Parts: sequence; structure tokens; C-alpha cells
Amino acid sequence: MPSSAGLPYEARLGWRYTRAGRATRRNGFISFISASSMLGIALGVAALIVVLSVMNGFRKDVTGRMLSVIAHVEVFSPDGGPLPDPQRTLSEVRANPEVVGAAPFIGAQGLVARGETMQGAIVRGIDPALEPNVTDVAAQLKDTALAKLVPGQFGILLGSDLARKLGVAEGDQVTLIAPSGQVTPAGVVPRLKQMTVVGTFSSGHYEYDSALAMLHIQDAERIFRLDGPTGIRLKLRDLNKAREVTDQLAQTLSGQLMLLDWTRQNRTWFAAVQLEKRMMFIILTLIVAVAAFNLVSTLVMTVQDKRADIAILRTLGASPASIMKIFMVQGALVGVIGTLGGLALGLLIACNIDVIVPFLERLFHASFLPKEVYLINKMPSDPQAGDIVPIAVISLVLSFVATLYPSWRASRVNPAEALRYE
Repeated sequence: MPSSAGLPYEARLGWRYTRAGRATRRNGFISFISASSMLGIALGVAALIVVLSVMNGFRKDVTGRMLSVIAHVEVFSPDGGPLPDPQRTLSEVRANPEVVGAAPFIGAQGLVARGETMQGAIVRGIDPALEPNVTDVAAQLKDTALAKLVPGQFGILLGSDLARKLGVAEGDQVTLIAPSGQVTPAGVVPRLKQMTVVGTFSSGHYEYDSALAMLHIQDAERIFRLDGPTGIRLKLRDLNKAREVTDQLAQTLSGQLMLLDWTRQNRTWFAAVQLEKRMMFIILTLIVAVAAFNLVSTLVMTVQDKRADIAILRTLGASPASIMKIFMVQGALVGVIGTLGGLALGLLIACNIDVIVPFLERLFHASFLPKEVYLINKMPSDPQAGDIVPIAVISLVLSFVATLYPSWRASRVNPAEALRYE
């Protein structure tokens, strides 16, 4: 049987069988099942793309906001006390070509009080001149709030949510309570210091906006009774090389110092996100698999319905392999169309998630991402080829595998048996 228009007759018949059910009532149910399989594959692929894109966007957004407050690498003493020689350590870390910024700091914990309201805080003593070289938040505040952190005046810079909880604004007074107090005949009394709020900052990361307080490093030394900075914060040329640079610095720094890069500092969070992404991929792939294997029932019914056609083709000289190819083409077309439709739908939603989610929130008067729980308050999305290509390949492979058994059954139809009752 010669081919026409460059296509083998198996491909033309497979395409015809895919479309034929729409024209006849007898094949209407088969056509409906075929369309359902196609729609199921499309929805499964779209769901996979949207969910993985949102998880990629969530990880990217939270990481970006996190790194606007924390450093790429931190160097500190093992006992948490002051560095033995901070100037020498600064010189040694700046000698690494990957380090583009370094700033000393004092890290401590304390309580910030305003009247009867009291909140726990991560207290960070910073050098206003060097801190903008390390974090984006400090760089944005370089000529405004940071300029108001003058040693001896005991100014304090609060995260926006921390200031809101305390009910304070710029110019208000708060009390900073240092946990390590002084010993008196009445016991250990915590040290209290009146501070003036010189400004607030917002990183977009709730964990830091609700707990971080910054003051001048010299004021922090006096309040916490320290002789110098407790660590040095570093910014790298390429944040993805943080572990590599950390290992290099561990070999070159003098003294017994500890180093912690941003990936290890938030190791539990990143591991949890990666595990969730992997599990969601597996679960949603099962949805695609269920839809793909609906093709089995579709093709089995099609084969039963086309037994007479198969018998005629066989008597005209078609081989069992050719019959098998016809139904494999039919099933493969359903898988290809469903996969392409799912890719288009998934990318359309993933690329417009920032419009769709706010619309749904206004429609249902609900907040899908309370920032107290999810750290961010907007739905991010970051479609990546590394996720989309495997999704498409898996969907096509599952669809192809689902066609093998029904196609093999079609190739085994006996022409004499099939035509006996025709």
C-alpha cells in the first residue's frame, strides 16, 4: 500500500481513527473516552508545570529576600566571643578574589520593650560604613537610616513588623534589654538601655522584619560588654560558590575560627523545600500516569470496534506490524496533543500567576499566602526548562507505553473470525 503526501498509510489511518469518532454515533463513547484521556494528560502536565514553577519561584524569592539581610558567609569565634584579631581576619578574607565585601558585626539576642509590650529580637551591631557592602537592605538605607546610627547616641533600626508590634515609629524611645546582666546582691539584673528608633526597614522576609534590630557596633559593644566584633560578614561575587569559598577560607584564615555559609545556615529550610518539590513531582506524575493509561481502555474499545476494518486491511496485505503501528499512532497522537495542550496551559498559568492569584484572592476575599506562615505574601513563579522538559518527556513516554498492549492485540486479530458475523 503506497503512501501519499509523504506519509505512510499507517500514520494516515491512525490520524483518521483519532478523528473518526466525532462523526458517528456508534463511536461517540469511544471518542468521549479518548477526549477525556487527552484532557486528563493536559491537566496533569499543566498541574505539574504550575506547581513546580511556583515552588521554584518560592525558593528563589525567599532566598533573594533572605540574602538581602544575611551574609553569604559568616566568620566567627567558636565560643561566640569577640574575634581575637578582627583586623587581621578582615585583611585575610579580603585577600580572597571571590570576596567583594566584608564587614564586622556583633550578633546577640535581646528584648525590645515599649511600655507593657515586649518582643524578642535578634540584635546586630553593625558598622554603618561597611555594612552596605555586605547586604542589600543596608545598601538601600546607606544614606538614610544608617547615617543616623551615630556611636554614643544609641540609635536603633527596627524591622518594619517588629516596629509595628511595638507600636513605635521613627523618633520614639524603646528599651533594649540585654540577657547577660550584672551581678548584684539581689541577684543577676539584666542591663537596660534606652534607645531611640532612627528608622525601620523592610526586607520582605517576615522572619527578619519581625525580629531583627540593628545598632551601631560601638553601642553594641558597650551594651553587651564586648571588646570587639563577634564575627565578620562576607559578600561574594557569586553566591552559588559560597561552600567552595568557605572551604578555601577555612584553609587560609589564621586562628581557630568557624565559618558558616548561607546554604548551611538555612540547611533545614532548603532541604525541606527540595523534599517537598520532589514529592509533589512524584504525586502529580501519578496523575499524568492515570490519564495516560486511560488510553489503554480507549484503544481496546477502538480495536474491538474496528475489527472488521482490521480484517479487511489484513486481507488486502497489511502485516500485523502495520496494524500495530496504526493504533500506536492513534494513541501517540492523543498523548502528543494532550502533552502540548498541557504545556501551553501550564506555561500560560505559570507566567501569569501574579495576576491570577490576586484576582482569586479578591474574588473569594481570602489570603492564600499569609506572610506570618509562608514568609512571603505574593505567589511567585519561576518556570524552568530543567523541570518542563522532563515533564513533557515523561508524559510522552507514558502515553507511548500505554499504546503497546492494545496495539499488539489489534495485530493479533484473526481476519476470518472478525468477518464471520459481518
